[in-house]
Amino acid sequence: MRHRRALLPAFAMTTLFLAAACSSPAPRAAQQPAAAPEQQLRATEQPADGTDHPLTVAAAPTATATATATAAPGRSRQRAHRTTLTVSSYDGRTRRAVISDRPQRTAGSAPSPTPSTGSSAAPRRTAVGDVIASAPAPGAPHGLLAKVTEVIGERDGGTEVQTEPATLNALLGDATAKGDVPVDPSSFTVDKLLPDVRVSWSKTGGVHAGPRGATVPLGSLRLDVGAEVPTAKGAAASATASVHGFVQVAPQVDFAYGGAGTDAPPGSAYLGVSGDWASGWAVKGRAAATTGTPLRIPFAKLHADPVLQVGPVPVVVNLDLTCYLQISADGRVTVDVEQRLKGDFAAGGTFGPARGWTPVSSAHMTGTPVRASVTADGTVKTALGAEATVGLYGAVGVTTDLAPYLRGEASGTLTAASDGSGPKAAGTWAVHGGVDLSGTLRLQLSVFGTPVVRRSIPLGALHREWKLAGSPPSS
Repeated sequence: MRHRRALLPAFAMTTLFLAAACSSPAPRAAQQPAAAPEQQLRATEQPADGTDHPLTVAAAPTATATATATAAPGRSRQRAHRTTLTVSSYDGRTRRAVISDRPQRTAGSAPSPTPSTGSSAAPRRTAVGDVIASAPAPGAPHGLLAKVTEVIGERDGGTEVQTEPATLNALLGDATAKGDVPVDPSSFTVDKLLPDVRVSWSKTGGVHAGPRGATVPLGSLRLDVGAEVPTAKGAAASATASVHGFVQVAPQVDFAYGGAGTDAPPGSAYLGVSGDWASGWAVKGRAAATTGTPLRIPFAKLHADPVLQVGPVPVVVNLDLTCYLQISADGRVTVDVEQRLKGDFAAGGTFGPARGWTPVSSAHMTGTPVRASVTADGTVKTALGAEATVGLYGAVGVTTDLAPYLRGEASGTLTAASDGSGPKAAGTWAVHGGVDLSGTLRLQLSVFGTPVVRRSIPLGALHREWKLAGSPPSS
């Protein structure tokens, strides 16, 4: 099978944040030059009136170069600050990074101080205890959240440092933040797993792409697919089984943080994915019998790394979607079924000090009038769904599987419909629509600074089914 890969424009932002450890001075602090007055003025301290305003949560700017900052070592109650540093490279195997100083120069601004020729001193780039939060960078395609444990020395292009994993509370401290941020549909990379997959999207500014881009709702991503599925043995040529349909989703990332300090777990946290959903599909023919588990056919994998700007901190969210067709049949029925569903969904994990991490899941779907033709006794169930994974800085946090489905069953030989016309032959029949939502919370949600989860926590299966059409109950 030939695979194709369609690469859509992605976020181009690269930014970095540091929060210096306040428990002890950095070993090289004495060698570092004093900050320039302009840098000191930009340092963020607690408001003089003692109030604490929530941090804003929004999509990060897509500029290729953005302002950054750093906090001064040794100051109490400091949060992440903007700095002019960037991650030039990162080695995930050794956890070594090269930090470079590439300040944004404005008209009339003074250059940063530099050491004299032959001096071993360098402008302050980072120190032991600093916490780095970076948008996607070379060697860290999913972003970087790390603490500096050793300053190794100067290298071409910057200062090489040894790091270890860090947590968000080291940067956000006792701040609070909450927001829902839509994911730019053009930022997804799409890996097509079947030949007949077509991608369309639409976003603000009248920008759209794909064969259906002009009609796709604003902010939505649509995938159309058509494929043959295994046909039952002995079936006539006219009963060749096939399926075609579409999935349309407008995903958004849901983020919340309620801090209790840099050295304490947060009082609350939330990470999840939600959005509007629409799908429609048609299945024709006599599908082969499935034994055990239903036949699942993935047709596209999507990935995006949207960057949330939480106050001054870039929080990198990793979002993966696998869209699939699924069919379960007994191999005896020949079907011609169509279904359209739309609604919304949400799945994630919420943290509180009393209960720890607990799952959150919901789905609200409605079905449009369906036409179903079922010949011979038997059952068939088809679904067109998506498995979504959301995490932070490359660590998986929540996995959820959303599977809207159509289930038909009949006894006798008939053609039944829900469009107002009655069955064309005697027999009992029914067509049901439904949705299954399941998933898992993973141990890596400890990136918030919460206690480590020693096991995966099931989201709990959410199952809803409703009757779309059928014969009246027998008396």
